[in-house]
Amino acid sequence: MDVSMTLWVLTIVGLAALIAVDFFIGRKPHDVSMKEAGIWTVVWIALAGLFGLGLLLFSGGQPAGEFFAGFITEKSLSVDNLFVFVLIMAKFSVPTQYQQRVLLVGVLIALVLRAIFIAAGAAILASFAWVFYIFGAFLIYTAWKLIQEARADDEDEEFEENRLLKAVERRFGVADRYHGTKLWIQQNGKRVMTPMLVVMLAIGTTDVLFALDSIPAIFGLTQDPYIVFTANAFALMGLRQLYFLIGGLLRKLVHLSYGLSVILGFIGVKLVLHALHESGVHVPEISIPVSLGVICAVLVVTTVTSLMASRKQAAEETRETGGVQKAEGSEGSEKDSIDV
Repeated sequence: MDVSMTLWVLTIVGLAALIAVDFFIGRKPHDVSMKEAGIWTVVWIALAGLFGLGLLLFSGGQPAGEFFAGFITEKSLSVDNLFVFVLIMAKFSVPTQYQQRVLLVGVLIALVLRAIFIAAGAAILASFAWVFYIFGAFLIYTAWKLIQEARADDEDEEFEENRLLKAVERRFGVADRYHGTKLWIQQNGKRVMTPMLVVMLAIGTTDVLFALDSIPAIFGLTQDPYIVFTANAFALMGLRQLYFLIGGLLRKLVHLSYGLSVILGFIGVKLVLHALHESGVHVPEISIPVSLGVICAVLVVTTVTSLMASRKQAAEETRETGGVQKAEGSEGSEKDSIDV
């Protein structure tokens, strides 16, 4: 897809305008309601859909299909990020009325860092086709690691700050409490960071770790930097509202890691096949419609089986609780009769 510099500038300006509107509406700290989160989630998904339709009308079915496949993949991987965001919010005890501001700035930091990753990835792939082998092998390895982590089922998982974040905290110091939405304050004659800035940096830098698998994954669907960037942008910008909308449902998506591992493994195989094809080996390549179909099918099956498993587990817990209460009640009756 031939993208002019003018279109790049217009796209970035348009995305910046959308972010500014989002920031202006949510500038006042408040608890985000389910209604507000639901409306804005629908708005961001609708904007992504309109952008994809625009690609279909002006550039054809191939770029549009690549965008939708990339957007759905990035959105799915972003949902997995929400688990870590929940841990970060708990780790830093972020007041509920400030969480939407933290997520907005944190996601903005992540978007800028991902743009740098995308530019570097596009330049490397353009110069060295063998990098597709590395990307493909890395995605297959990541898929295997996801399955192992899902089987481990660690209930006591906690967020640990990365080395960069710890170094920044040591260098500038951190205030002992939140000061509204302020990022810096004067404390004992020294300018120090507030916990608000620390948690924003935590979310932004932690997302970069997730980009290590999501960026190769979307490059496995398209090598067009414009589509890679816009798919990432639309997937990330609606992440804040999605956090509040499905925050309570995350624990019910018990098979999400398995679904994501299948998607990453599938894209990894697609990348290896593409690399072999580029090397002159006659192997079949997986088309975008097939990729889109596989991704959507895996997500639907994963969601359905997750909800079924969660419902079954809840029913078993209710039955066990009822049995315990009944046993306790019978013990009390026996004790009463003995006392009498």
